[in-house]
Amino acid sequence: MTCTVDQTAFVSRTDRCDMNAEEIAEDLPVVRIDSDAIDAARIIAEHNLPGLLVTDTSGKPYGVLPASEILRFIVPRYVQDDPSLAGVLGKSAANHTKENLAGKKVDDVLPEHLRNVPSAKADDSIIMLAAEMARLRSPLIAVSKDGKLHGVITASRLLAAALES
Repeated sequence: MTCTVDQTAFVSRTDRCDMNAEEIAEDLPVVRIDSDAIDAARIIAEHNLPGLLVTDTSGKPYGVLPASEILRFIVPRYVQDDPSLAGVLGKSAANHTKENLAGKKVDDVLPEHLRNVPSAKADDSIIMLAAEMARLRSPLIAVSKDGKLHGVITASRLLAAALES
């Protein structure tokens, strides 16, 4: 029996076998470590992503840039420490949020704990993927097959697959 994943809905539990990383990986936008941080933020926003896979300059998976990490750069530190100050800043401060990312590369905003993140193997099980993502506190993970990037799995996609198994 061959397992396949319907992109719009999962088949019933009785019609499936155990899924692996290769079967649930998606083709999502990826950025290089030397990409502009504002461009990365736009990709996240335009595609409604939890974050982006970051590759090194040779195209190999390197790290994960969560959307929440970009927010840390556009919101002043004192407002992060005391969110009640956000109401005092007004709309003019919101117009300048992009300036905090100006001139920065993805490498400048990449969190330390999500650098040099290992890729999942194409045949890794759902539970192996979940364990690695939980350990890394990452919203996504790269999947490699035959030494090349095969796709990306988001936490929400993995959760959906885990709940169906």
